[in-house]
Amino acid sequence: MTLDVTAPATSRLKLSRLPNGEPEIFASVQGEGVSAGVPSAFVRLSLCNLRCSWCDTKYTWDWERYDSKREIVTLGSDEIARRVQETGMRNVVITGGEPLLQQRALGPLAVALKGHGRRIEVETNGTMEPTALLSDLTDQWNVSPKLANSGNAPAERDVAPALRWFAARPHAYFKFVVTEPGDIDEVRQLSGRYGIPAERVLLMPEGRDAATLHRRSVWLVERCQEQGYRFTTRLHVLLWGDQRGR
Repeated sequence: MTLDVTAPATSRLKLSRLPNGEPEIFASVQGEGVSAGVPSAFVRLSLCNLRCSWCDTKYTWDWERYDSKREIVTLGSDEIARRVQETGMRNVVITGGEPLLQQRALGPLAVALKGHGRRIEVETNGTMEPTALLSDLTDQWNVSPKLANSGNAPAERDVAPALRWFAARPHAYFKFVVTEPGDIDEVRQLSGRYGIPAERVLLMPEGRDAATLHRRSVWLVERCQEQGYRFTTRLHVLLWGDQRGR
């Protein structure tokens, strides 16, 4: 493993808060992607560089609707690792927001988590390349490139160097949020442009309630069968609805 010797032994990260004011670190099951159903500890970081119209965690970045002073808490990497350890979960999902905005500070957290025998998944929108240290310590990348349906400009969401980097990693899986059948053509174009194998592509219906997810899943499963893509739902929404900390 190649270590980044310039990384500090500890660091401080900006996390989102739960409604009770505590940092958004919680035990649940992975609700999306190839690890769906795996018992996991979640660490939700604040801040994002994109502005998705359908985002269900706008409290991590939308400071017109939310008060950043109320929504953000800064915590040391050693304290975060301690709280994760208390959950008893072996699998750790670092999510956001966009975690790679804080990737220099994430390095020490990843070192601490690995020291506790944890497996690390990092969720990202695929617009930034990881540091060498974070790359070495991440077991699985859950990359979610944004399509036109997100409302983000192409130059902001389609960053070629970063997407090529992830496409070259066999432990990076690409999850696309789909709202209508026409989105599939965009997925095919993007996957072809970056050489992403079909078996590493997952299509997920956009939806924040069970009825919407079901309605879109019916036709989306058929498209996955046609294209050889994987289908993923939003298990946590089906189980608990649209709640923080679940």
